[in-house]
Amino acid sequence: MSHNGSAAVWEHRAYARVGLLGNPSDMYGGKALSFTISNFWSTVHLAPSTDGGPIVIQPHPQHDFVNFASLPQLVTRLQKEGYFGGVRLLMAICKVFYNHCIQHGITLKEQNFTLSYDTNIPRQAGLSGSSAIICAALNCLLDFYNVRHLINVEIRPNIILDAEKELGIVAGLQDRVAQVYGGLVYMDFGKEHMDTLGHGVYTPLDVNILPPLYLIYGDNPSDSGKVHSTVRQRWLDGEEFIISSMEEIAQLALDGRKALLDKNYRELATLMNRNFDLRRQMFGDDVIGMVNIKMVEVARSVGAAAKFTGSGGAVVALCPDGDEQVLLLEKACQDAGFLMQRIQVAPSPLTLTEDDPPF
Repeated sequence: MSHNGSAAVWEHRAYARVGLLGNPSDMYGGKALSFTISNFWSTVHLAPSTDGGPIVIQPHPQHDFVNFASLPQLVTRLQKEGYFGGVRLLMAICKVFYNHCIQHGITLKEQNFTLSYDTNIPRQAGLSGSSAIICAALNCLLDFYNVRHLINVEIRPNIILDAEKELGIVAGLQDRVAQVYGGLVYMDFGKEHMDTLGHGVYTPLDVNILPPLYLIYGDNPSDSGKVHSTVRQRWLDGEEFIISSMEEIAQLALDGRKALLDKNYRELATLMNRNFDLRRQMFGDDVIGMVNIKMVEVARSVGAAAKFTGSGGAVVALCPDGDEQVLLLEKACQDAGFLMQRIQVAPSPLTLTEDDPPF
């Protein structure tokens, strides 16, 4: 929080997320192991309105671009970036936050505000850029209205996901849990928890148990919002292969938690590779896309383990053989035209009181 004259101004940052193991089983009553990274983030800024001014959702000059030099430039821009910037995300979280407060008898003061945002998370890279903007905005609203203590931390990912559902974004809770909690989190979305609590059971872990990890991504992003579609229908139809594969992917997260606690990084590498292989078998190469497959194969060509951070667009890689293997991976990525950087894990932003488990 900062002060602009006499009025307090709130600013919150939410980080990109990497799904280490278990995705996409979070959408299917599974388990996940995820963490936030400080390589990329979104920032939302909330300034109270003065003199009875209106609520203003400020477009971003780059991401909500509405001025074009020509019709061909407009078309090129839409083909590359799509139709959507961040304004719709901020509007959706305002609506969902307000409705949540009304439904739960939480009184909000009558004062307006201006919301603005910025982000450097690569678009459509499977790093949860959309939910980062929503998460940061929710934190601003919690503080502006002074209701953080009235909306439990384990409920906040549901609120973020509800805002995305408003916009037709297909996703699971995993990304939002990682971004609300920060750091490294083990999540269990078992049906018994979801039915009785309305959310999963989330266990923060020490980020220092993670080995060095690397992010690989390209300049030609995928559309991570369309990837779950056919598999979900097959799962709902009770297809045995999909159900058993999702159960195995969920088990990988549990096994990965043990491998991390034991610092058994070779086992972790095996689990990461298995996670991608199962995803590929379920979704098929046409859905996953050849650029995404190539990113994984480039990493594996030097013996590194690799899987998607989300639904495609970026890959998380582990080099179990150490520094020499990292150099080989750097060269292989460079030769293939992919970007690579070492992952910096972002610590949890939660206070100790917020982090206390509710059960």
